[in-house]
Formats: sequence, structure tokens, C-alpha cells
Amino acid sequence: MVTERQAEYKREIRKRISGTKMKARIKELGDWRAEMLSCIRALMKQADPKIVEEVKWIKPTNPLGTAVWSHDGLICTCETYKNHVRMTFAKGASLDDPSVLFNSGLEGSVMRAIIFREGDKVNEKAMKTLIRAAVALNIKRSIQG
Repeated sequence: MVTERQAEYKREIRKRISGTKMKARIKELGDWRAEMLSCIRALMKQADPKIVEEVKWIKPTNPLGTAVWSHDGLICTCETYKNHVRMTFAKGASLDDPSVLFNSGLEGSVMRAIIFREGDKVNEKAMKTLIRAAVALNIKRSIQG
């Protein structure tokens, strides 16, 4: 059985390792995608200071892994591709999107995504609202069990 203290220690270690990997990913990209990933990263932290940032799914074809944010469950992932950055909300179909940020995966029953291309501007206020809604949904679902 893992104590709360042990669990907190593991979370802190994961956070430090992921922070280092995230910085390495941003440095390696070194272009507009790095700027976009940095912006998204900052917005996640501003929207919810308790959000957990990790890098997961490291493999030979993606040695720096995928950026993942969670709070009482997965909030979203952020993948970088040659021509775009994709921010996928795990439960996006359950979120209100009055600012119409979602522009991909609209036909899906669970996930929704925002694809950013070079030169795109981020609606920071709307993005933080969407992130907070995703966190609130996760908290609500975790309480309901």
C-alpha cells in the first residue's frame, strides 16, 4: 500500500522529469511550434495552478514524447507535427465551446481538438475558460465516482 507521502514524492519526481523533458522538447523544436507549445504550457498553468504536466508515450518515433496535462483525470495532450500543433481535449465533446476554438475532431463523440498552424493567434481568455471547464468536468466526475 502506497502512503500519501510516497504518492506525493512520486508526483514530484514525475513533475521534475517531465519539466526537463518539456524544456528539451521546446528547445529541440526551436521554431514557431516551440513558441506555441510554450504558450499552451503557460496557459495551462495560469488556468489551473494545480494542473499536472507530464511527458508520456516516449518511443523511438517520438523520443521526446507527448505533452500531457491532467487534474483528476486527463485534460488534454499536445502533439507537434511538421506543419501544425494539435491540442486534443480528452473529453472535448462534453465541453461548451462558445468561442469556437475546437476545429478538429468535431464528428467524434468524446474528443475534440484545436489545430494551430504557423501564424495562428491564441485566444488566451477563451483557452483558459476551456481549460477550466475541462478541469471542472474532471473534478465533477471524480466526485461522482
